[in-house]
Amino acid sequence: MSKGIALHVSGDFALFTRPEMKVERVTYDVITPSAARGIIEAVYWKPEIRWHITRLHVLNPIRFTSLRRNEVASKVPAGSVAQAMKNGSGTLGLVVEDDRQQRAATILRDVAYVIEASFDILSGEQNPGKHLDQFNRRAAAGQCFHRPYLGCREFPADFRPADADTPKPHAELRGERDLGWMLHDLVYVPDPAGTVVEGHSGQRVRAEPRFFRPIMRDGVIDVPRLDAPRGGHSGGGGRS
Repeated sequence: MSKGIALHVSGDFALFTRPEMKVERVTYDVITPSAARGIIEAVYWKPEIRWHITRLHVLNPIRFTSLRRNEVASKVPAGSVAQAMKNGSGTLGLVVEDDRQQRAATILRDVAYVIEASFDILSGEQNPGKHLDQFNRRAAAGQCFHRPYLGCREFPADFRPADADTPKPHAELRGERDLGWMLHDLVYVPDPAGTVVEGHSGQRVRAEPRFFRPIMRDGVIDVPRLDAPRGGHSGGGGRS
């Protein structure tokens, strides 16, 4: 049985932040594989499986807009949190009025995608049909562990199972377009000075970003596996 799924997601706004922009937030032209994986895992996540994004369909023309948002300028230090956990009490609050700043953002508007994904079973019963049935049932019923979002939590995503027919691209998306380097996902590598991350058996790890060079053809982007050999173009992994 095939271990692939297809999910239609859409929303009024989206922000898939480019990591090279240090001050103002600027979005990628389309959804990133890591954001797509986050949406899939919001619908169905199990520690014994790992999702891989295989293809992204861009359904709507790429449109940008700008806005300004109130944000806090700092965050509670991780050391203060650890100390409070150890002592059972501590000061962890931030006074928003004293720490507020405005930041501009370039975001996407009126977005819609079809996400195709597959999964590997890492442990437990080797029964892909069970996981497929549960995912499809949850997606059809609109069930999720938390509301999926399009890059930022203030931009919620609507989702439903994709139609059987492959969606046709908008006329503006026809042809081939090089989207430049894009964040693929984070890879966790062992590091004694790192942190403990769920799903790594208590091992200390650090996160390393992986990038790839997507080519959109008629609104479709083929996504390489994260563990594919790095280097290459449109489907080859890579690093900036």
